[in-house]
Amino acid sequence: QVQLVESGGGSVQAGGSLKLSCSVSGDMSKICRMGWYRQAPGKEREVVSSIGPSGTTYYIDSVEGRFTISQDNVKNRLYLQMSGLKIEDTAVYYCAAYLFTVQYSRRSCTVNTWGQGTQVTVSS
Repeated sequence: QVQLVESGGGSVQAGGSLKLSCSVSGDMSKICRMGWYRQAPGKEREVVSSIGPSGTTYYIDSVEGRFTISQDNVKNRLYLQMSGLKIEDTAVYYCAAYLFTVQYSRRSCTVNTWGQGTQVTVSS
């Protein structure tokens, strides 16, 4: 069982910064990767960034160079530092845990558990 709780969302002006955090609890051994997703009104949820247990990271092109994902395994927390925010970044941001799963007779790492979401609003 893995539970996620996001915090840190809010309203900022374009060009500003904001840091999101995610508290992780439960069976950590089932987690193969952590990430952040976002969903804007009328749009599908999309992955923003992810990080592996060894620290390898991924960023969607639109946030590359502006967002930084990090994790603290001692405190069981995941962070997303956002800078140079744009109006297009406005969305509900979700913390996500990727869990080990079996698919096509192979063990895979698939996003499975989500937090409740935290609203990020960027205005001009």
